[in-house]
Amino acid sequence: MDREAILKKFEPKLSNILYIMHDLQDNNPQRYLAKADIEACADYLNLPYSYVHSTASFYTMFSLKPRGRNIIRLCESPPCHLMGSKSLLDYLKTSLKVDLGGTTKDGIFTLETTSCLGACGVAPAMMLNEEMFGNLTPEKVDSILDQRRKEI
Repeated sequence: MDREAILKKFEPKLSNILYIMHDLQDNNPQRYLAKADIEACADYLNLPYSYVHSTASFYTMFSLKPRGRNIIRLCESPPCHLMGSKSLLDYLKTSLKVDLGGTTKDGIFTLETTSCLGACGVAPAMMLNEEMFGNLTPEKVDSILDQRRKEI
């Protein structure tokens, strides 16, 4: 969906800013808010560019730099940490050959952490885009990522 079509889905009201930014980011193949997206949102809502930019940079679910097609968000809450999320993070960094916040060379995955996914009962947990996975082990993570690679 193009930028104009996304904007027209919403009334030009400040209360729609987050919905608009989510749609703009989700429809960008590199899953981020480009400068042109922020400018278009600001123009549509009749807001200063700086207001929209600062809103986007405040929320961790928005990115201002290009990311992979699949965003891995590993939970680092205390329960997940106690159940091994730190070792899974180290495993993912090595396996994907990226640092935290990095994107694989093929552009398929970006590795991020999040403070809590609300899935303490299945710790350690991660989200892959909008899908939740729990009771993770390195083998289970490999299986999940392999399946995602096959879907591309």
